[in-house]
Amino acid sequence: MDRATWKAIERWWAEKLGGVRVPITGRSRGSAPDVAHDRWAIEIKAGRVMSARMQEGMVQAVAAAREGQIPLVGITQAIGPGHPRQHYVLMRFDDWQRVVDYEGESYE
Repeated sequence: MDRATWKAIERWWAEKLGGVRVPITGRSRGSAPDVAHDRWAIEIKAGRVMSARMQEGMVQAVAAAREGQIPLVGITQAIGPGHPRQHYVLMRFDDWQRVVDYEGESYE
């Protein structure tokens, strides 16, 4: 992906989430997020970043969702013996917007 494309994607996310894109100049990995925001620490990953397994999970959740339900994929990452499992939630952006606003209040 060329620089102009990923910069545009980061700007899109910044606009949608009410933040400001942080230029990469002068920052090292983990020193600052891709998008500065008062509430969220936002890192953007773009391109073919989701595995086929994650994509299939979302297809299944969408297919199983009944009227009024929001599809969600629960992900548990097993790092290895002696390490705690990490748990994640995968949602489509439009669905996430329906659930959370930027002040943490529910839209519903």
